[in-house]
Formats: sequence, structure tokens, C-alpha cells
Amino acid sequence: MRPKDFAECVSGLIAGDFSRLAPLFEAAPDGGACQIMRWYEAGLFQGEPKALAEAFSCACFNGFVSVVEYFLDQGLDPNGGANTGMNAFHWAADRGQLEVVNILIQHQAALETRNMYGGTVLDGTVWSALHERRPNHVKIIEALLTAGARVDAVAYPSGDSKVDEVLGRFGAGRN
Repeated sequence: MRPKDFAECVSGLIAGDFSRLAPLFEAAPDGGACQIMRWYEAGLFQGEPKALAEAFSCACFNGFVSVVEYFLDQGLDPNGGANTGMNAFHWAADRGQLEVVNILIQHQAALETRNMYGGTVLDGTVWSALHERRPNHVKIIEALLTAGARVDAVAYPSGDSKVDEVLGRFGAGRN
């Protein structure tokens, strides 16, 4: 269900209701800017910096690449909001959004930020690959390690041969 107005959107963003808010990030039927971008351009987020940071996290969570790129072009922090206990980078990786993860890496989002569970982006992605597998998790793990994520932030062996193969190539298990 699409929120009726900006105030309802702000409440949903702060609450981390990212799945319900996804329609606000979809391109307009005529191919124009999505509702979130129109509200941003109208200045509605000027008094709502926390909601804006969460809007960025929501775009990353849902894999709305064009919105992610738009917000980064506007100067938003590539780490996004963390009101849910996980920031934009954690959510993109958790949800298997490989293209968004690569964009965040290019914009130097922090690899070692801890989420509410105490895990880094890599650690959270390994957990997700084991418990909530999405098609791109192993590729995301490799992208994070290639970008410099600390392999010692994760338990090894993980119990998954595909995950362990990638972790092992980056030094997991070596003393």
C-alpha cells in the first residue's frame, strides 16, 4: 500500500517499513521521477534529515539503483540511516542487492560499521547467506572482501561450501 502523504512516508521511513514504502521509489508511469525524488526536489526533506537518511537506506534495501545513484549525486552519505539498527550498506548486502553494493563500495561506504547485532557488513552478509540465502550473497561476499572488508570479522568455516570457498581465498582460517 502506498502512503497517502509525506508525513505518512516519514513515519514509515523512521519505523523501517521499507517493503511497504517501495512503491514510492518506483518510476512514475510516464517514466518521470519517483515520488520520493519529487518530494526531495520540492524541498520536503529539508526539515527531515533523519527521514532522508532512511529514504536512502530504503532505496538500498529495495534495490532501486536509480534512486540510490540520484541520492548519492545529491551528496547523501553512502552509509545511509541506521534507525533500524542496520544502515544502507548492511541492508543492501543483506537483501542481495549486488548492484547497489557495488555502487556503495565505489562511494566508499564504511565496510566495518557494526549493525545492531554487532556484525560488520561482511559478517551480516555471511549470516544472511547461511540463513536467508539470496542469489547474489556469495558474489556480494566476494565484492566486500575485494573492497577490503576484514575476513577475520566472520566465523570460519561457516558451514556453507560456497561461502567458505570465497572466504578461504581471502585468508579465512589462516593463522
